[in-house]
Amino acid sequence: MSPDSAARAAASRVRPGISFADMAARRAERLVNLVICLLSTRQFLTAERIRLAVPGYEEADGSERADDAFKRMFERDKAELRDLGIPLETGRNSAFDPDEGYRITRRDYELPPIEFDAGEAAALGIAARLWQSATLGEQARSALIKLRAGGTDIDASGAPGAVPHIDASEPTLPVLLDAARNARPVTFSYFKSGAGVAEQRRLEPWGVLSWRRRWYVAGHDRDRGEARSFRLSRIEGNVRPIGGPGSFERPEHVDLLQLVAGRNPDQTQTAHVRVATTGAGRLRRLAAGVDGDVLSIDYADVTQLAGVVTAAGTSALALDPPELVAAVIQRLRAICGAAASAVPMTQQ
Repeated sequence: MSPDSAARAAASRVRPGISFADMAARRAERLVNLVICLLSTRQFLTAERIRLAVPGYEEADGSERADDAFKRMFERDKAELRDLGIPLETGRNSAFDPDEGYRITRRDYELPPIEFDAGEAAALGIAARLWQSATLGEQARSALIKLRAGGTDIDASGAPGAVPHIDASEPTLPVLLDAARNARPVTFSYFKSGAGVAEQRRLEPWGVLSWRRRWYVAGHDRDRGEARSFRLSRIEGNVRPIGGPGSFERPEHVDLLQLVAGRNPDQTQTAHVRVATTGAGRLRRLAAGVDGDVLSIDYADVTQLAGVVTAAGTSALALDPPELVAAVIQRLRAICGAAASAVPMTQQ
């Protein structure tokens, strides 16, 4: 049979006014009803009883055509349920039953109860706090709904002091987590403490962790040839993969916290910047603390911080220390001077 002939033959079997989409929807509804029916009984149900109980099957009218149509439909449905992994059981309720029946044993169909100890439940609560960012929140909500549906009591908020505050707003966090999980090397522009310009770095990320309310990525720095850690708030722009998954192996016994906490501490000072209700996103990510509309920001390079404050425009106002205020004023004057010099002078 040619493809055109096969298509015409298939179309001829569709009832007038019923599309293939409608047929697929009805079949799906019939399969769901069949599963519910077979789960709801402890006895084996014969095909004829299923035909009467489950909507969607060809009704018996005494004709051979209707009986053959039901048998073909029921055989397809049984095969599809088994393909889906549903344990369809066959048997007889007694030795005197002439026909075999069908049922689905609930203990074989349902998943076992999901149980977590106190430590695992706490870890899930912390994970929910981590993945509540805009890019990852939907996955977190879906996972928690499934766990609670399985009977697991998970407190995503936690008692005060029991669950640490975790900020997942760093824009580079998702891609670095994915790179560390899949062993993909990455490259990014990084503002080193005290440096006026960003440097391009190439890293084999071993892991990402939060320490003292800041996010860090730690791994093998290909340019330095040694293990290094980088604060995510100092990464400028996007993080780009430079290799496929499995491009490197993470050391078996590596202490990521020691890589971050054991580094030479920056000689930092604290600045206070008032921000508007909207804007100043990068300043908010740099903040170590918030008091109303005032951010507390630790910094080592006043020139770099002044550039960030200036870039925020009217959304930010440097309050102290005086060296930061002076640096911001100096940058604003330079910008105004450059703008004035760019305006062509008209002849009088």
